[in-house]
Amino acid sequence: MRILFDQGTPVPLRRSLNGHVVKTAYELGWSTVTNGDLIRLAEQEGFELLITTDTNLRYQQNLNGRTMAILVLTTTSWPRIRAVVAEIQGAINNIRNGAYAELPIP
Repeated sequence: MRILFDQGTPVPLRRSLNGHVVKTAYELGWSTVTNGDLIRLAEQEGFELLITTDTNLRYQQNLNGRTMAILVLTTTSWPRIRAVVAEIQGAINNIRNGAYAELPIP
């Protein structure tokens, strides 16, 4: 699966997502692109999943009709995210095209 990390998603998570192609918005020169444009660009470039920590995304963007899935992690803290890597992997494996999911991270 082609996965895009938004700005707040900790890059070390990429090491835990074997079997997936992971790029960051920063690597692609999209670090200053707004969410709506980022989603549009990512879909045009063939990304299948956006992983973000922006818990307000669903309120700020119209997500209807999107083909790319969106997974929201509720923290930017790498130690907290690292503790739930198995749950993140499971969420990625179960998410469908166009779906929106939030993964609460304690």
